[in-house]
Amino acid sequence: MYGVVTRNPPELEWPEFDRAFYEAKDVSGRASEPVSGAVNMVSCFADNAATRANPDLLPVNDEGDPATRERTYFDWSYVCPTHDAYREGLLETIEDCAAVSPDVRLDDVGFPRPEYCFCERCQRRFAESGFEDRFAWRAHVIEEFVAEARKRVPGRLHLTLYPDPYPGHLSERSGVDPAALDEYVDEFVVPIYDMAYSTTYWLEVIATGFVDELVTPFSIELYAVDVDLDRLIKAMEVADVYCKDVLFGYDAGTARAALRRMDADAREGERFAPE
Repeated sequence: MYGVVTRNPPELEWPEFDRAFYEAKDVSGRASEPVSGAVNMVSCFADNAATRANPDLLPVNDEGDPATRERTYFDWSYVCPTHDAYREGLLETIEDCAAVSPDVRLDDVGFPRPEYCFCERCQRRFAESGFEDRFAWRAHVIEEFVAEARKRVPGRLHLTLYPDPYPGHLSERSGVDPAALDEYVDEFVVPIYDMAYSTTYWLEVIATGFVDELVTPFSIELYAVDVDLDRLIKAMEVADVYCKDVLFGYDAGTARAALRRMDADAREGERFAPE
């Protein structure tokens, strides 16, 4: 099956796509009304607008450096997952999405990087938690959040994973432990983005790693913006071997053209050469 990930509601109805994901809240902080008939997506602990308005939301490392989009490694500004007021608002947003359409996808779940967070709140809660290992405590924080989200989603709960299947890396990087989240999550989504897909061996390497690492089914999301159709089709064919479904991100027109070309090629029929 093939799906689209979009910010444009009309594209959710295009017949070429078997599945539709709508970005109801993105990393900029922009929020739109959730739509019916689609999986509404919520950017959880990434929010440029909220952190700009309230810097107290930002995670900090042990030197006090905040995880903002202006710093190296970060494409957006993060929110500390232990900030109670923000979490409550986030869970309300998830509940609102689930009231319109039962399936929800959680994006940007977790801590920014291994060196976060050392804010006063995280320091205090870790000290009071009974955990001796900081990484284990972070994984517990994220598991608690996903468990609370699960209670508010009557349909299928999807969760986006950073594309690193090496054992232990996801938990160390962000506190996301797929094995611990299996009981809450119905499907993981792994974005494997490239601007060209001129080669695909690395895509296969990442995909096979997740086949070995995950128990819960996963789909792969490809980047479709300004990508050559033949190369996008090749990437799609490679990804399709290893995952549940293939999704196309943020250019439904290119994705539709790729699917139409693939369908046309399949319908060419059998050719017979003269004897």
